[in-house]
Amino acid sequence: MKKKIPAFKTEDAERKFWAEHDSTEYVDWSQAKRVVFPNLKPSTKTISLRLPETLIAELKLLANKKDVPYQSLLKVFLSERVDQEIRRHLPKPAKA
Repeated sequence: MKKKIPAFKTEDAERKFWAEHDSTEYVDWSQAKRVVFPNLKPSTKTISLRLPETLIAELKLLANKKDVPYQSLLKVFLSERVDQEIRRHLPKPAKA
């Protein structure tokens, strides 16, 4: 018989619990079914960011040409650059 999953007061408490415990002691994964959550959106956090007005104007111009909101375009640009930097700084796999 599997252990009972405790009730968590916060998501942080649940994250900490699963980081320290083996889920196979609590869940019978052989009974698991694959599901898809097509409308699931990642959590977001609002920040305040000061940018030069000229940069915002240029971003709005590009966004208008692409027919997307400028804040969405900024998120895409930022995400792409962060991905590039992460890949650049990760150790390269050893050649066989």
